[in-house]
Amino acid sequence: MASLANIFNQNISNGSANNNNYTNHSFGPSETLQISKRFNTRIISDPFSNTETNYSTSSDSEENNDETKVVDDISGSVTISIPEQKSVPTIQIEKPDDDSDDELEIHGKRRDRFRTRRRASIAPLPALRLNNKEMLASDFDSYSVASNQASITSVNSLASLLREKMQAFPQMIRKKKRETKDYKIKIFVIIMFFMIIFLIGFAYVGYHRKILTYSYFEKIKFNSNDRILRILSHDEREVISGLLGKTIGMDNKPYHCLEDHRKQDGSVCIEWNGIARLYMNFQDMDVFRCYTINWQSLSPGNHPTDCYELQRNNGLWFGGGMTKSNEWSLSNDNFDFAPFSSGDLKVHQFGNGVKRYFINSIGVAIQVNDKTPLHVSVNTTTNEFCLKARNDEFTFVNHLTELPELDYKICTTEDMKSLHMLMTQKSLWDGLKEADMAVIYSLIQEPVWRTPHGEDMESLNETTIYNYSEDLIAMGLPLGHILINEFWQANVGDFTVDQRRFPTLNKTIDLLHRRGFKIVFTIQPFISTDSENFKEAVRKKLLIYERHSERSIPALTRYKSATSAGVLDITNNASVFWLKEKLERLKAEYKVNSFYLDLGTGYNLPHYYQCRQTLDNPDMYAKLFTESLESVGFIGVSTASTVPKPPAFLSTPPINSSWSGLKEVMSTVLNYGVIGYPFVLPGAVGGDYALNKTMSKMISFYSLGEPPLPDEELYVRWLQLMTFMPAMQFSHLPTYYKGDYVKNLAKDLALIRQQNVIPVLRKCLSESMNEGLPLVRPLWMLDPHDPACLSISDEFSLGEMLIVAPILEPNVEEREVYLPQGVWKDGIDGSLRKGSRWIHNYKVPKDKIAFFTKMPDNTRF
Repeated sequence: MASLANIFNQNISNGSANNNNYTNHSFGPSETLQISKRFNTRIISDPFSNTETNYSTSSDSEENNDETKVVDDISGSVTISIPEQKSVPTIQIEKPDDDSDDELEIHGKRRDRFRTRRRASIAPLPALRLNNKEMLASDFDSYSVASNQASITSVNSLASLLREKMQAFPQMIRKKKRETKDYKIKIFVIIMFFMIIFLIGFAYVGYHRKILTYSYFEKIKFNSNDRILRILSHDEREVISGLLGKTIGMDNKPYHCLEDHRKQDGSVCIEWNGIARLYMNFQDMDVFRCYTINWQSLSPGNHPTDCYELQRNNGLWFGGGMTKSNEWSLSNDNFDFAPFSSGDLKVHQFGNGVKRYFINSIGVAIQVNDKTPLHVSVNTTTNEFCLKARNDEFTFVNHLTELPELDYKICTTEDMKSLHMLMTQKSLWDGLKEADMAVIYSLIQEPVWRTPHGEDMESLNETTIYNYSEDLIAMGLPLGHILINEFWQANVGDFTVDQRRFPTLNKTIDLLHRRGFKIVFTIQPFISTDSENFKEAVRKKLLIYERHSERSIPALTRYKSATSAGVLDITNNASVFWLKEKLERLKAEYKVNSFYLDLGTGYNLPHYYQCRQTLDNPDMYAKLFTESLESVGFIGVSTASTVPKPPAFLSTPPINSSWSGLKEVMSTVLNYGVIGYPFVLPGAVGGDYALNKTMSKMISFYSLGEPPLPDEELYVRWLQLMTFMPAMQFSHLPTYYKGDYVKNLAKDLALIRQQNVIPVLRKCLSESMNEGLPLVRPLWMLDPHDPACLSISDEFSLGEMLIVAPILEPNVEEREVYLPQGVWKDGIDGSLRKGSRWIHNYKVPKDKIAFFTKMPDNTRF
């Protein structure tokens, strides 16, 4: 094979005739192809195929490798070195040092211009060196064109170039990856920068907020700017959260009170200039902690309002008293702001028994001061339970302070049961006599028999009372108290027996005493304008008088059979003495054992009432009346805002004779127990009245007769429920039903009460007197940490020994029953059942009631 140099020399010799400007080029042992970047072109010739190929290159993609090396010098030339091969020459192309079109200097020697003007306009081609002889690039170019792109390299050069491209490809990918990675890093750095700025700002704000939050008390978090209050338990768990001063705008800034406005009891004082002033104090009694909140309004238009959350994770709220919707928990209720006062549930928000005491299932309670003109609302839409101080035209017409004040305390401890024991009244033993205890035991063991009557007083006479007692004796049930309503008088407020209808009542009562009955008269503080006593009371100024009348005009109202009546002013000592004298004379003449005090409700007072001594609110009247006449002796009161002194029981409100009324009995007794009334007297079995229409006026405005004989199933289920109540009251007797079914059932239930219920009630009696715990309790008092016990409203317990699950729906003979922890004995079949679980589809026949007795802890199946 001829060498590449010889072939090249031959080609150059052949082409010299056509172009005299060629210059000799020499080739060294190692041939090099140099391509100018200016043209960015490789010329590859194949001497065997006489072909020539141009390739566009990019210096960005070239890299050093084993077979090909790229050298990029200062002048911009690119040199590609190809490994030495036998018989394969290397072509070297050099780029001129300057870009002159007229002359070219090669290796330091200036050459004459060889291009025509036309070709001079084209950029010069690089010079070639062939076998150590120089040849002008233009000569080579002319030869190349004339020879139809003669080849100047070998097949191996093409293969090398392909390998170069393939080897450069991964580097291009890596470079793109590096560019992508750099882009992501920049974004990450920017995000981190803004996060650091945010965290620094958040920490700054949080630090200053923390200073304000913890600047007052150890377990209370309060920020005076946003007025958010959070109270923590001993284990740093939030137990209550609320917004204080809701009526104050957020743009109003707080200030520390001036020295003249601060209290000397350690309270913290914060003021919103011209709007309100807040005092907070703290009392630590180890596990029992109380926080006092006192708002003082500084402007007539501001009504201090605090709202607390009702969310499930913050527990369920109970207390206050029965509401119009008869909901077991306040957390499930929904009503707008209403004055907190006793009333008629048919037209008012709260019932006859109220107490300014609210308790939460996770161990927090709120107790509001009696002098606060309290309004309460519950909004389930916003999950808020709110307290507001606001005067009005009736309930809080007596402004105890110039501007309204909201004063209450929040107390926390381990659980609801412990907290209830600490918050409720514990002085029930104070001043109690042995005779009083005898009355309590009598009410627990023996029923109260309410004499039948109609809507007018003519329906009750001496014969009615005597025949009723005969029916009681014939029934064979325990004898007890015969309760005679206000119709024993000719007019309400006479306080003397109507001789026309009861000519020999003293003899009849004497007979009833010998048979074992006790006689109870119903009395009221109302004096009818038809009574002779009304004239005397007006003359002696014993009545509540019209506001702004200088005690010259008595204030009138209406109550039951008295269409127009005055009200004794119990704040007048003369009125108390006058009434006591008449009641003592009645007891002495007719041997009356005790009285039932029918006070109505706070709304039964005259609208423009005024007493000699200013009342905090209408419910203070019932409180003062009961306390003033304790020595006379009561077995029950119709309304209360504080716990009456035993043996007085708080009566449930009049209840309609219906299935809904049956449910109302149970929920009322449970609710009154929660707010601190341990002794509750439910209404008559079967209901107190019967109305099929919605009332727009108070029931206590009317003298309602006893309902007709209820449906047998309703009466039976009502009787079963009453068997497990603290006391039982009857109007309709079981013997009024045809056949012996109801009569025999009543005897069986009387035996259950005698054997199972009364022992538990007597055992719990001292606990209720000592700790204020009710006799009838919700299940959460057995296990306050069991979530299932919180929401159950159709079961209850007597003390901690007996669980009752009554049927409260018509045509139902099975129900779901939940038993708290422990072992329980089934009262129907005598089987043992394990607690902390539900009993599904538990069968309860019509003649049975489900009850379970607690067994000792070591009981085994």
